[in-house]
Amino acid sequence: MLGMDKMTGMPSKEQALPGRDEKIVPPAKHYVNGHTMLPPYPDNCEQAMFGMGCFWGAERRYWETEGVYLTAVGYAAGLTPNPTYQEVCSGMTGHNEVVLVVFDKSKISYENLLQLFWESHNPTQGMRQGNDRGTQYRSGIYYYSEQQKQAAEQSKQQYQQMLSSANMGMITTEVIPAPEFYFAEEYHQQYLAKNPGGYCGLGGTGVAYTSV
Repeated sequence: MLGMDKMTGMPSKEQALPGRDEKIVPPAKHYVNGHTMLPPYPDNCEQAMFGMGCFWGAERRYWETEGVYLTAVGYAAGLTPNPTYQEVCSGMTGHNEVVLVVFDKSKISYENLLQLFWESHNPTQGMRQGNDRGTQYRSGIYYYSEQQKQAAEQSKQQYQQMLSSANMGMITTEVIPAPEFYFAEEYHQQYLAKNPGGYCGLGGTGVAYTSV
């Protein structure tokens, strides 16, 4: 992916690119399951948002998970309104590559999604994942409710204990309220379903997450 060896510090508001008023419009249907990409979503569903490095691989982890109704990739937690992929890769928007997960609460819990989050990437690497470097590859949990916040913070503490026991570093994951989600360009949506041999740099620490 683009964005390797870009700036690894967040830009200031003055440095950030100006962006635009026009939003990127996603495809009407999810490429894998055919569900409608734009809300409203079914009443029994809840939203979650995660940053785990390359969003192509992160999205695939979740669309393959039982109980997940919809996934979408996009940009969040930055400064530039309606950024493009090229702008995000420059490091001058402050955005993270994220996956939006819409899940059926009767089939899978938010805690289950958190377990997949922790085990599917390395949350100790700061502004990178493996060889992918830049602000867009940082680890992040973006919560939509007080219940999600509490679950995220508790899971972070628990996983830190497990990592420390394995002589690994400190978690750098940001846990903040869900910011505005900007859909990424159509070709990024469900990219690895359209391109099965495509790049995926996602990799975990090898330390399993066990809830207490």
